[in-house]
Amino acid sequence: MPAHDRVVFLKPLVTAPNIVVGEYTYYDDPAGATEFEQRNVLYAYGPERLVIGKYCAIAMGTRFLMAGAEHPTMGVSTFPFTMFGGRWAEETWDIVTSMPSRGDTVVGNDVWFGHQVTVMPGVRIGDGAIIAAGAVVTADVPPYTIVGGNPARTIRQRFSDSQVAQLLRAAWWDWPADLVTEHARTIMSGTPDEISRIAAEHGRQKPL
Repeated sequence: MPAHDRVVFLKPLVTAPNIVVGEYTYYDDPAGATEFEQRNVLYAYGPERLVIGKYCAIAMGTRFLMAGAEHPTMGVSTFPFTMFGGRWAEETWDIVTSMPSRGDTVVGNDVWFGHQVTVMPGVRIGDGAIIAAGAVVTADVPPYTIVGGNPARTIRQRFSDSQVAQLLRAAWWDWPADLVTEHARTIMSGTPDEISRIAAEHGRQKPL
């Protein structure tokens, strides 16, 4: 962004096939925002994917640890002999390839990550969640929930269950860009009822 050279939209920058980022999700980092794929997605050696939705805000230092960071724990040692090749790899390859995977890391839409968040492999973070600065996310986060700490724990839910259901049905992040633009003020400062009404008026509500 011309006025904010520390801020980048990630979708045009991502090249790895196992990283998927939605429209308008941005990363803020004065020390190399364009290097998010190399510096902030770590140990992405396997087939597991990092999927990040639309309109997410990712603060400096947020890191996603992928399943390649896992070490074997079924025996005495956790040392990763296999990665060093040679006979070590020959003797241990089957151990590594038979290790269970935690699977893809999936982030919903409109999620805000605070400064220096760490997300562990296989975690799923719901739409509208807020991850407090310094949090270490080791377990799934429900939609529209604020979590913080190490390990991250629920601080509070942002809206009531019925309001969360309204917002998930409205799914404003899937609206056409011109409709988002038209109602940006309401999206920023309005209520779930107002968002739900706009979605209904434009036939954008998802089925129950």
